[in-house]
Formats: sequence, structure tokens, C-alpha cells
Amino acid sequence: MAVVFPFAAQAQDRSAVERQFQAWLEATVWPRARAEGVSRRTFDAAFSGVSLNWELPDLVPPGAPRRTPKQQRQAEFGSPGRYFSRGGIDGATSVGRAMAKRHATTLAAVERSTGVPARIILAIWGRESGYGRVDIPHNAFEVLGTKGFMSTRADYFTGELIAALVIAEAQHVPAGRMKSSWAGALGQPQFMPSSFLSYAADGDGDGHADIWRSDADTIASIGTYLARHGWVSGRDWGFEVRVPETLSCALEGPDQGRPIRDWEAMGFARVSGRPFPEHERGSEGYLLMPAGRHGPAFVVTPNFYVLKEYNMSDLYALFVGHVGDRIQFGVGDFARGWDDVGRLYRSEIATIQQALEATGHDVGGVDGLPGFKTRRSIGRWQEANGRQPTCFPTASLVSAFSK
Repeated sequence: MAVVFPFAAQAQDRSAVERQFQAWLEATVWPRARAEGVSRRTFDAAFSGVSLNWELPDLVPPGAPRRTPKQQRQAEFGSPGRYFSRGGIDGATSVGRAMAKRHATTLAAVERSTGVPARIILAIWGRESGYGRVDIPHNAFEVLGTKGFMSTRADYFTGELIAALVIAEAQHVPAGRMKSSWAGALGQPQFMPSSFLSYAADGDGDGHADIWRSDADTIASIGTYLARHGWVSGRDWGFEVRVPETLSCALEGPDQGRPIRDWEAMGFARVSGRPFPEHERGSEGYLLMPAGRHGPAFVVTPNFYVLKEYNMSDLYALFVGHVGDRIQFGVGDFARGWDDVGRLYRSEIATIQQALEATGHDVGGVDGLPGFKTRRSIGRWQEANGRQPTCFPTASLVSAFSK
């Protein structure tokens, strides 16, 4: 912030911006909130003592130029295996099993009503807030107000701020106890306010959806979210498989699905040695190789992509499915480990993506993140150029594309 408010002028300039913030709340936020049925009493309670939080990322104070932070352009991307730390996996599993016993009745009821397995609900709950044990410290109105007033996505966060006021008006939780993450996500399921209004559910029958203090409401809300995003009752999320060396890793992707029996006929087999469930064999499955040939492979179902509606990361959805299986079925680690592929800057991965795009490949956008379109494009390029296809970015590929 010293670039924007240098030296002695910083405090004075921040005071001026604080006044602009209060004026913006009155002139912009209050009329929109009132139009949504928010009372003045609720509005005043929400913003009592609230000021700008200058520690939040991606802030653009009035009159300051928009800048792309260096760390965003240069952030490191390492082995996907780092997402599956021993402590993270074991903690989510052991506490999840305890929660499965403690909340067995609620979980069973939500599974019956939504079709979403209890183990999946538990795994998401564990990942999002450590089953309610992780501190969620921020005042939601401070976070959303700050970001609505001066962030790189101001319009989005202003809309979420209005939604938070609607939640407070409905008395799901007192305004002063509406806690969020630094990004404005609420409560134990980490719903943005607009998602709360669409999917939060009353699991304990008290007439409110209190995802901050009620475990039952949290469980019901996660199940409702997944059900309304298309969870297919009766289907699994996916299966770890062995991919024949003779088959291309570029077969990956939700747009290259085929009946699971066809994958089976091509030589794909479950690492467990068990056959694919008979009721799954005629239904569509998709190859997932989040580290290309450098890690485990999976045949996943449409439910895997429903998990990605909660968080768009392949690794997030894989974590949830895997921890859920550990909770209920006692499965062990992935049969195929994760190779150490080193670390690349996102800008280096973007260099690979730009080069692939220039030769006609669809990488899904130059964003510095190796999604499935980037991974399989790498594999197709490797195959076309006589290289062993790995379907994953490495330093050697950066060098090849930088020449």
C-alpha cells in the first residue's frame, strides 16, 4: 500500500478513503438493500463499527491504478501430491469417522432426501472448515464491504454484500455473528452469501439455516448444494485405475467420456483388483490424470464434476472423493504415488500454454494452471513430436517452448 499512500500522507489518505466508504454505503448499498427488503435496523446493525480492512488482497483504492500483483503472476505451481498431505488426509479421515457416528441420524436423513452419500458430505465439511473446528474470524460485512468498495471484483462483492444483508434480515444469524473467511465465504460449509440464499437448509427443524453454529444445518446445506447441482444418486464419484502404457494420457477429459465397460475393454482396470460395479459399467465415465503420467489415474463419473461445482479444482474434488472413501470404506493411500515434478511459476506454465495455442491446441485459456485441456494438449504435442507423452508441464517443456 506504500505505493498508493506513501509515507506521511498514508494515514490522511486512508481517512479520506474511509469517509468515501461510509458515503458509498449510504448512497449505493443502502438503496439496493432496502429494495431487497432489508430494514434500516438490520443495515445499521450490520455496519456498526465496520471500517475498511486494508489487509485484504486485491484492493484498488479510489484513484489508484489497477495492478496485477506479482505474486499472482509468479505464484509457484508444484506437484499435485502436495495437496494430499499426510496430516490433512489422516485428520480429515479420523475426525470424519467420529462425526459419522455422532451425526449418524442427521446424515442418514440428508442422504435419503438428497441422494448424496454421507461420506461425501463429511469430506466436504472436513475440507472446508475442519468439521467446524477451524476458526472463521472475519466480520462478513467488513470483508464484503471492503471488497465491494475497492477490489478488483467490486461488482461481484457488492452483490454478495447485499445477499449477506438479506441473510441478516431473515435472522438466520445476528449480523454481528456473521463470520466469514477473508474472501467472504460464510460458516462451516464456506458458502458465499448468494449460495447461502439458494442452498442453505434447516437440518434441525428450528426454522433457520445456521451454518455457523448448527452441525445439522451444515450437513443439510452441503447435501442440498450437491443435489441441486446434479448429484446422481446411486453412482460413485470415481475409481483409481491402471492406464495401459500403450494408451494415450491425452484421452483425459469430461468431453471424451465413454461407457465404463469400454474403458474396461481398452485395458483399464481398478487398482484394487475388483471389477467395476455392474451398475456402473454401462454408464459414462471419464479419464482423470491430474498429474499426467506422474501420478495416479482415475475413471470418474459425472458426480466428480458435481464436486467441482463446489470448488473448481480437480484436486479438491479428488480429495473429497478419496477422504470420503477412507471414512466409509477404510481404503488406503492411492496405489500410484505422486512424482516430484519440481515447481514451476504460473508464468512458465503460461508460456507453455501460449506456445500450444499458437500451434492450434485448445488449452482452455492461458491462465498458468494446468487443467485437463492443458495436460492433454501437452500429451498430444509430445506424441506429435516423437516424445514420450507425460501430459504434464515440466521445466524441460518450458525450455523446449522458450527456444
